[in-house]
Amino acid sequence: MATLRSPTLRYLFGGRSQCQRGVQRRWAQVHDVRFLATHRQPDRVIEKYKEKLDRKAREKGLKSVDELKEVYKDKIQSLKKKATIVTTPSPSIPSTSPFPRPPPAPRIPLNPPSDPLSQPTNQPAPPKVSNSPGVKTLSSFIDIPKTLELPQKEIEYIWRLRHVSAPQSLCATIPYSTYKRIESTARRHPQFILPLLREGQGAEIHFLQWTFPSPTTTTVLFTHLAEFKLRGEYSQPHTTVTHHLDLAGPKDLVLLQGTVVEGRGVTVDEGKWLLMCLQKFYGGGEDRGERKKLLAQFSRGDGGFKVEELLEEAEKIV
Repeated sequence: MATLRSPTLRYLFGGRSQCQRGVQRRWAQVHDVRFLATHRQPDRVIEKYKEKLDRKAREKGLKSVDELKEVYKDKIQSLKKKATIVTTPSPSIPSTSPFPRPPPAPRIPLNPPSDPLSQPTNQPAPPKVSNSPGVKTLSSFIDIPKTLELPQKEIEYIWRLRHVSAPQSLCATIPYSTYKRIESTARRHPQFILPLLREGQGAEIHFLQWTFPSPTTTTVLFTHLAEFKLRGEYSQPHTTVTHHLDLAGPKDLVLLQGTVVEGRGVTVDEGKWLLMCLQKFYGGGEDRGERKKLLAQFSRGDGGFKVEELLEEAEKIV
């Protein structure tokens, strides 16, 4: 059977459906649900409590519920405003957040027990810390109570072994009698300069400064003199040396520990040289008179201080 392809026939067969679609009507009604929910509810409430409202109106000497509503109009409006206040929920972390929830705040007792006997006795006492930030105490390196039980020679061996694996560290032990002489000179002359002899390059001058951050620690900071002149107190030391006095009384021993900062233009061997120079100038020895004079001249700012004499004294140490 041949297929109908004529445009006229397609129009005749399809015209009826187009006419039917043209006369369709929509009879559905759309109501505002919000209106129904808010305007019909008061009527239901009044119908439910009509008898009680009538009784209340009669007790107040009123004729109808409408008069009762008018009398309590202000109160009704106030209650409606309070009922429509929306509380803002506190923000919470969504369950899909990639960040973990913060831990709860620690509970701190309001009234800690003042009786020392009520405290647990099996807890170790917290280690003592230095008042100066960045300065480590001896307790951060060794167990002081256990170390005090050892003989002096064994303490020296353990102290050197403690720092042998640190390539940028300095380590030494000093008799307390020698240290007392060094500290006495350091308190009178807390600043000085020392030459660092470089083969074929002359000498490089370094500035040193003593600090006393706590009764059991004494620190020496070494800085390039050129950097100190340029940046002053903001200059960065390349070597730091700390003397620990915790064992000075019972063991007649001062433990020295230091660090040479890598990449600051000074090697560990050069840091050892500066440390040896420091002990010779501050601790005495042969020709101490000339070194003592240089220390005093530098502290006073004496114009007679000569770098050439400083170099001569440094060469005698080699």
